[in-house]
Amino acid sequence: MEQFLLLFVIFFPALCALLMLALPTERAKGTLFVVALAAEAIAVCALLPRRGAELALFSMTPALTARLRMDAVSRVFMVIAAFGFLFSGIYALRYMSHSERRGSFYSFYLLSLGALMGMDLSANLITMYLFFEMITLLSMPLVLHDRTPAAVRAALKYLFYSIAGAFLALCAIFFLSRYAGTLDFVPGGSLTAQRAAGHETLLRVVIFLGVVGFGAKAGMYPLHGWLPDAHPAAPAPASAVLSGIIAKAGVLAIIRVVFFSVGADFVRGTWVQTAWLSLALLTVLMGSMMAFREQQFKKRLAYSSISQISYILVGLFFLTPEAAYGGLLHLLFHAVIKICLFLVAGSFIFNTGKHNVDDFLAYGRSMPVTLWSFTLASLALVGIPPASGFVSKWYLAAGALESEMHVFNWLAPVILLISALLTAGYLLPITIRGFFPGKDAVIPERNDEGGPVMWLPIVILAALTILLGVFSGALAGPFTAMAQSLFG
Repeated sequence: MEQFLLLFVIFFPALCALLMLALPTERAKGTLFVVALAAEAIAVCALLPRRGAELALFSMTPALTARLRMDAVSRVFMVIAAFGFLFSGIYALRYMSHSERRGSFYSFYLLSLGALMGMDLSANLITMYLFFEMITLLSMPLVLHDRTPAAVRAALKYLFYSIAGAFLALCAIFFLSRYAGTLDFVPGGSLTAQRAAGHETLLRVVIFLGVVGFGAKAGMYPLHGWLPDAHPAAPAPASAVLSGIIAKAGVLAIIRVVFFSVGADFVRGTWVQTAWLSLALLTVLMGSMMAFREQQFKKRLAYSSISQISYILVGLFFLTPEAAYGGLLHLLFHAVIKICLFLVAGSFIFNTGKHNVDDFLAYGRSMPVTLWSFTLASLALVGIPPASGFVSKWYLAAGALESEMHVFNWLAPVILLISALLTAGYLLPITIRGFFPGKDAVIPERNDEGGPVMWLPIVILAALTILLGVFSGALAGPFTAMAQSLFG
């Protein structure tokens, strides 16, 4: 049963994507789309209690076998992917209703989900790399969907950045296969001091470059440039999963390389850790500053994603359980918050045809449910207690202060606070202008906010941004297990 479920969560979405090509009507395609997403979420829930599930897919050579295995890390990533895609997919039924190519969108959306599940369940570096490349190729059509010149440029930029980063990562995988002795993921890492003896400098260089390469998917500087173009070009449901989930594929790859192949001890206290922390903190600050200056709504959220995903990397790069726990919590909280915010942006665009934040004046009167949901998610992203973002940032700051990384143990909390202030500066004015436009403002006519199919997923996600913070203690078990597994 375990092996069947492992195969199901990867290949069932792909099978439904192919079946969709044979369906005669868009209504039938939409029905199959939602059924496939719901079945995927149910299958993931059924798989969670089955510890130790493992399966060999195929062997390319005696040393290169594609294998699947579920562990504490894969459980968390699978739940985030399954339910994030489900909420955004339900929303997409209405948002994509006027698109002539929505069947194509549904197909590539499902294919991307299947590839994500494959990467989440990968048992070794070669399997992870195969699915990582598949995610890029299958999610690129989501960016390309509208076929406009801007969409084509954005899709090509996404492709080039991702493939360039993946080649850097592949170089690191080559060296790790030689010196680590195994490509399998081992809690605490498989690269021992004896195996690395005499090659430490070379290995640290390629490991540094490999993490930077995988960081391209996560939007880490200097390979972050695809996000501000891809998100505005893609339909809102695609932007939501790109930011909230697909970009986390880069985070997962970094976790697997640093903690399950190399081992934290090999890079702790070296120039590699210093460089990673420097790049991640620079990305946090730079992304927040660019978002503060940006007027196009979805592009502002894209710059925000660059910043917020690097919060996770900051926690991981401190290489301590406390900071890693905060980073892993932010992995979940950011996914919920950012999917909600991108769906809100899509609702504003769908119902008003406007794209700039300055245009959303007085929309608290015509779209109150959407704007209230935006406000709750914004407060969570800023880190206002008791919302979820406050909890993860608390652990991040506490982990940084307790670390032995001199300068960084105080610099990181300072940058996180500055970023939080900038986040408030680029999100909360939208709420203020929406609810308090001034006496001379023209009040827009009330609309249905896209109907329940659009606003209900937004409301649920907005509620979760608060409830996950209030009841964050319930997450301690799985996330503590996940953090502890990083260090063996």
